[in-house]
Amino acid sequence: MIHRVHWRITLPIVGLVTIILICAHLGWLSLPVSILFILITSGLVIFCIERLIAPVKEITQSAQQITDLISPNDKINYALENENEMEQLSLTFNGMVRQLHTQIEALQAERMTLNAVLQHMTDGVILVDEQGKIQLFNSAAEHIYGMTANNAIGHTLAEALRYHQVVELWQNQQRTGKGSTAYLELGQMRQSLQSTAISLEDALPGCTLLIFQDTTQLRRLETMRRDFISNISHELRTPIASLKALTDTLQDGALEDPPAAKRFLSRMEIEVDALTQMVAELLELSRIESGKVPLSVQSINPCDLLAAAVERLHLQAERAGLTMHIDCSANLPQVLADPTRIGQILVNLLHNAIKFTQPPGRITLIAHQDESKVIFAVKDTGIGIPKDELKRIFERFYKIDQARHSSGTGLGLAIARHLVEAHEGKIWAESEEGHGSIFYFSLPLA
Repeated sequence: MIHRVHWRITLPIVGLVTIILICAHLGWLSLPVSILFILITSGLVIFCIERLIAPVKEITQSAQQITDLISPNDKINYALENENEMEQLSLTFNGMVRQLHTQIEALQAERMTLNAVLQHMTDGVILVDEQGKIQLFNSAAEHIYGMTANNAIGHTLAEALRYHQVVELWQNQQRTGKGSTAYLELGQMRQSLQSTAISLEDALPGCTLLIFQDTTQLRRLETMRRDFISNISHELRTPIASLKALTDTLQDGALEDPPAAKRFLSRMEIEVDALTQMVAELLELSRIESGKVPLSVQSINPCDLLAAAVERLHLQAERAGLTMHIDCSANLPQVLADPTRIGQILVNLLHNAIKFTQPPGRITLIAHQDESKVIFAVKDTGIGIPKDELKRIFERFYKIDQARHSSGTGLGLAIARHLVEAHEGKIWAESEEGHGSIFYFSLPLA
């Protein structure tokens, strides 16, 4: 054992024994005393060495075990026969440090990858511990709940979010130990969320993962689908019922009365024309939405577009007791547009303005430049549109309450929206009930 101890320990021992032997040789110490002293000294030295080496060996073995745990598939034997205990310990610690450094880098890379995935997810993700405190809050959750992760992490769900539905979802998962799903509506905007609570008991005991998927758009589309079916059924039922009643009347004897038969046939023609117009507009809208309607885009003066629309409907406006005006500067730059399609949009907007404006009313057509586009507007002094219905007036078959019993298919504004978007423009409306409406749309400059 002694021959494996570092020379810095063995050299002083050899020197001490040499001094004792010299003293005994010179007669300063008796031989028995010297031998006894040497034996005692050697025993103490060996005992001290063993006491020093034992912890070193234990530390070396522990360090080797840690290294093996860190990298079980890459074992390296650092305890070489020609190296003493301190060198073995040094090599083992160096190996352990290298393995720890490698593992830390791998964990950091894995953490960065996981963080990047979480931050770019479109679904909100919240990690909650068994006390209900938030441990993770990704960017999608920040957008959904309108708060930053710094203000959420470390606080309970009730403190941070203040939505009892979310707290109840977490509590239900904690109580049952099973995943659960709930549909929530949050805020004044009625944001729809599909929320799922998942237990992470195996990986993170006591923790729950809450996932929030924004289904607002899906709900809106579902509402539009239901309304579309309801509206088209309503629009078709009226002319079909009228046609049925007229044919029954004719079959019951009205054919024998020529004036009445002629009147009924005229009414039937009106109903058939209404059905034909509805089908034609549905087909037109379908083609526009699918992009199958080619646009003959050209450079054209905005004032010419307004003048053409006014010329087509000025007689109708006069009969309704309304006046029409154009507010358009001759210096406006030209726009890129299909004159026929833009004329269709303007005529549609003018027709609605005439229909819902009482005499003596005023309709104004406006065009002005706004940076890289020209804004067109049709302004009237009519009955206006309720604020909560403004966002839906461009849907197919949607009619506001005041227009329910008026003529028209309810497809005109939907067609106008798709035609404007096909020109890479935007259409919108502003209105105050009882104080008229303004319909805007934009077109890019030539």
